[in-house]
Amino acid sequence: MGERPPSKRQRIVKLTLDPRTVGRRSPEVEQERHLAIFDLLEKNHFALAGRGAGPYHLRVAIAENRLVLHVNDSRERPLETVLLPMSPFRGLIRDYFIVCESYYEAIRRASRSRIEAIDAGRRSLHDEGAELLRKHLAEKVDIDFDTGRRLFTLLSLLHVRG
Repeated sequence: MGERPPSKRQRIVKLTLDPRTVGRRSPEVEQERHLAIFDLLEKNHFALAGRGAGPYHLRVAIAENRLVLHVNDSRERPLETVLLPMSPFRGLIRDYFIVCESYYEAIRRASRSRIEAIDAGRRSLHDEGAELLRKHLAEKVDIDFDTGRRLFTLLSLLHVRG
């Protein structure tokens, strides 16, 4: 989980979401998604395994119960399409949303210690999601822990129906 020095080449510099994946969402979800993309682009480590190419343009989609990462170079030339089954993430995303809802409700009504306990659980699930993404991407893509967290946030937001 150590930090890597920033690389100008081993990073995502542009990220787009497939419009068929995104659909219409509430303004709150749209704002969260924009923030997730902004945070990811601000600081990330992303490198295709065995390739020195980069920086990368990434197009993210969900199709046929799979996460689809279309990885292009900075001139939009395709480099790799990475497919991940969504099944390992579904329960974790569901649990993450349940804890997030509890957290936002607790902020309005609960004691500080209760909020901190729920937040610790939320961070733990987020960390678990980051590690799961890193594990499943490892053969094709090298990402650091923080990039895994940011991608998990984005993946979770793609599943919001409201």
